[in-house]
Amino acid sequence: MSECLFCRIAAGDIPSDTVYATDDVIAFRDIDPKAPTHVLVIPRRHFDNAAEMTADDPDLAARWLAAATEVARSLGVADTGYRLVINTGVDGGQSVDHVHVHLLAKRGMGWPPG
Repeated sequence: MSECLFCRIAAGDIPSDTVYATDDVIAFRDIDPKAPTHVLVIPRRHFDNAAEMTADDPDLAARWLAAATEVARSLGVADTGYRLVINTGVDGGQSVDHVHVHLLAKRGMGWPPG
């Protein structure tokens, strides 16, 4: 998916402020942060959304979410709290068609979101 923004970031074709990387997953700071800590965690392999990914490769989906937890720990927000947000589809607020989780922290989070 050479036209996919996140695939290009994962491949290193577009620079990012990377905070975590493995063979399967990369995490980088959002360029339009909604919290003092706002990181996007993506699988390197392209999936349009979380439903597609969990159906096609549930083991990778588990590693992806585990990576988000590791990123929270490495950024020092695991103990104070953080929010993980996965938007799916237009009505869910997904703006890039490559599955990703937003890790938001270092500010109070309201409920309900949105």
